[in-house]
Parts: sequence; C-alpha cells; structure tokens
Amino acid sequence: MKLDIKPLILIIEDEEAICSFISAVLTSNDYHVVKAKTGKEGLSLFTSHIPDIVLLDLGLPDMDGMEILKKIRNWSKIPIIVVSARGHEREKVAALDLGADDYIVKPFGTSELLARIRTAIRHSTQVIAMNGLEAENFSVGNLEIDYNKRIVCRAGENIHLTPIEYKILVLLSKNAGKVLTHDFIIREIWGIYTDESHTLRVNMANIRRKIEVNPGAPKYILTEMGVGYRMVEELSE
Repeated sequence: MKLDIKPLILIIEDEEAICSFISAVLTSNDYHVVKAKTGKEGLSLFTSHIPDIVLLDLGLPDMDGMEILKKIRNWSKIPIIVVSARGHEREKVAALDLGADDYIVKPFGTSELLARIRTAIRHSTQVIAMNGLEAENFSVGNLEIDYNKRIVCRAGENIHLTPIEYKILVLLSKNAGKVLTHDFIIREIWGIYTDESHTLRVNMANIRRKIEVNPGAPKYILTEMGVGYRMVEELSE
C-alpha cells in the first residue's frame, strides 16, 4: 500500500486573515500546514516539525523576519519563501542574499503562490536526491546543458558561448527556480571585489540572444527587475 505523504508547510504570519487564507489554499491543495503568529513561535515550530518549506512574513510583532531567516539559514537549507508587503528592491535583495529561495509581494494570486511552492519543493527534492553529487546535465524545454562535456544545445543544435557566458549559464541552471541577485552572480563569476554590473547585463543579453527564440520575451532566463535573474525549471504553457 502506497502512503500519501503530504508536504508540510510552516506559515509564519501574524495577520490572521492572511494566514487563514493561505492555510485554506494550501490545505485544499493537499499540503499539511502549521501556523505561527510570532517569530519565536515560528522558530519553535520549525525545530519541532522540520517542515518541507517555510512561508515567512517579514513584519512580525516580536522580531524582524530577516532575523528568523538568518537563524534558520545558520543550520538548515529547507526552502524559505518570503511573503511580505515590503516590495522595495532593497528588501528583496537583502532577503535573497540572506538565503531566501523566493520572494512574493502581497497581494499575490493563489496560482502564483502555489507555483512558487511547487518550484521550491521540487528544487529541494532534486538537491536531496543528488546526495551531494554534481548533476551531469540540465534540461528545460529544448535547452540542454552537458556539464561534463561543456556543451549547450537548443533543439539539438550546439550553441557557442564564451567562457564567461557559459559560467553564467551554468550558475543559473544549477540554481534553477531560484532568483540569483546581481551581486551574487557577480561575486561568483568575477570575484568579491569587483563591480561588473554593466558587463553582467551585456553577457546576459548575449546569452539570451543565443538561447532564446525571442530574446525580447525570454522563456528560459527571467528577469526580476532591479533584483536579479531566475532560470526556470520548466516552461510555462
């Protein structure tokens, strides 16, 4: 007999109406839910339940959500999606740099929330399944990357990339589903003491010109305005 093990989601949110709404949506979509109204309660429930994913509000009554993010990231890589009314780019960047997997600004649609949750859980599952081993390839739509042979193909045709373009594409693909901030990409590719924001934009434009059918409406690498880039894990319909 196959057991149906539903993913467990911890909601840390002090606004009762929003918390109840999210909980109802998740429950109706086959997720288990535990709820916390304060940061202290959220951390306690996190350690006692070890959820599959955390939905974290930043504006909590007893502590800032950023502090909770830091504490969890000190010892766990469980996916954390920030759900906040703070829509400024600096808050998004700060949360992502601290280790948040995603960031959704209130108000949001239920379909968007569910899609972000599926992506975060899927990415986490893939990482666990790899068990510390590097994946040999990546594919989405008709785009394929063979890491061992350093070959990139679209619809079976090889794509020529410069070494820097290839490094950027690999970094994004190995973090597919996550938003990588401009600063993070620059640090990983060029080093911590450089400012290559213009060079990054130029390289990204070149990559899109080579891998996208329509670079002006990209399908593989999406832009989070003012924040960074996200490689998709699957193409939207």
